[in-house]
Amino acid sequence: MNTANVDHAELAKFSSLAHRWWDQAGEFGPLHAINPLRLEWIDSIAPLNGHRVLDVGCGGGILADAMARKGADVLGIDLAEKSLKVAQLHALEAGTPHIAYRQISAEALADELPGQFDVVTCMEMLEHVPDPASIVRACAQLVKPGGWVFFSTINRNPKSFLLAIVGAEYLLNLVPRGTHEYARLLRPSELGQFCRAAGLDLQHSCGLEYNPITRRYRLSRDTSVNFMLAARKPPAAG
Repeated sequence: MNTANVDHAELAKFSSLAHRWWDQAGEFGPLHAINPLRLEWIDSIAPLNGHRVLDVGCGGGILADAMARKGADVLGIDLAEKSLKVAQLHALEAGTPHIAYRQISAEALADELPGQFDVVTCMEMLEHVPDPASIVRACAQLVKPGGWVFFSTINRNPKSFLLAIVGAEYLLNLVPRGTHEYARLLRPSELGQFCRAAGLDLQHSCGLEYNPITRRYRLSRDTSVNFMLAARKPPAAG
């Protein structure tokens, strides 16, 4: 198993919180809050029902489970064994259909199952690995020609530092302190460059904004802090 592209400190951090993945009032509450928004955005671009979907860096399965309930045949992968066990247990208890989980890296799975998925998602993960471009390349290998790849991460600029790190981690306590490292955040232009180098065509972008007064998230055109990109692999010639 190719595990070179992994930060073991990050892995340990998420493993220590694994039992809290499905606690909507806990550390992963923001992921639960944004999940309906990102799910509907993905489904509006690449309808999930009846398609084979891969969720890279699935964690405890919040998005993977929701996509399966949309009618997709979902495989979630992660390197955090404890998180995967939580995801598997939740799927079992909730009776979620057409979902499976594996402890494997994106790069290793790309070698094993190239071009096998209609949709690949990689959400809130790129900022936690040493080589995000390698993950993007693996996602491009895994998706079928004509298929879609979705990424979400946090922009790198003074505004995002104030809102996503100082605000979210230290003032509002939305996520645990130390969740994000500023130097690892990615500008949309940088992620777009990774996509183009991997043979993906950028098609759509979207921002996610948080209102601290209403405590609600919404989709917007503002990609200055949290953002999502949708890229498509060109269809096969002929």
